[in-house]
Amino acid sequence: MITTDLTPGSPCWLDLGAPDVRAAAAFYGSVLGWEYASMGGGDGGEGGDMEGGMFQKDGKTVAGLGKLSEEGARSAWMIYYCVTDADATTQAVQGAGGTVRVPPRDLGEWGRMAQYTDPSGGQFAVWQPGKNAGFELADVPGSLSWTELYTSDAAAAKEFYGAVFGWRFSDMEMPGGTGTYTLITPAGLPEDRMQGGLMQVREEDLALAGGQAYWHPVFAVADCDAAVAAVTGDGGGVQMGPADVEGVGRLAVCLDRSDADFVVLTPSSPS
Repeated sequence: MITTDLTPGSPCWLDLGAPDVRAAAAFYGSVLGWEYASMGGGDGGEGGDMEGGMFQKDGKTVAGLGKLSEEGARSAWMIYYCVTDADATTQAVQGAGGTVRVPPRDLGEWGRMAQYTDPSGGQFAVWQPGKNAGFELADVPGSLSWTELYTSDAAAAKEFYGAVFGWRFSDMEMPGGTGTYTLITPAGLPEDRMQGGLMQVREEDLALAGGQAYWHPVFAVADCDAAVAAVTGDGGGVQMGPADVEGVGRLAVCLDRSDADFVVLTPSSPS
């Protein structure tokens, strides 16, 4: 499970780069019940500053939203992992064969961040908390509940992220014998703190990211089918599902209006 504590190697933030901030704010408001708060104080109405801001659920910050400005980049969610030293993590990334997209930099008194690309093309980021610890809500409907990497080389991914974060991995067979799914647990934490997984897929299955590996977030929802109806009703798409997965719940892999991918999941009730 994902929590709001500051455990190193655990997800602590995520944000979306969107070509149309206003449209993205409306879309996720419809699908996940989020409210958008502009950093400039705008409310999303005419004249509001819609270049960037925060998503909130029940008055708590759950994610960020900004204008997609990188030339040639696709709209996508960026997941940030908590670290105690962004500079040391940068050295670890480079030593393990990754590349630095955004070198470590301070964001005022709020914290220090950096962004990277793993050897298979998967993009991710880190956050060294200052005044701001990260998201304020997790593992409940309308918030992040899991992170997932699709890659064509699971062994290389485990070697890389193990070296960078010290993550522990455990493999399990997927239902129906369709492959192996690798579960991720932060270093030093018990298995009930599993935070995500990685799955090996064919290169042709990575078309969304031009054949490169990519991370996506899984958001908990109270009703998967209702969330999917909101996705399609507001201009998004569905890549897979809704489908029931034994021991996991009912889920669907979705795309927003700009083809940023994410998953909605209604977890199975505890037995």
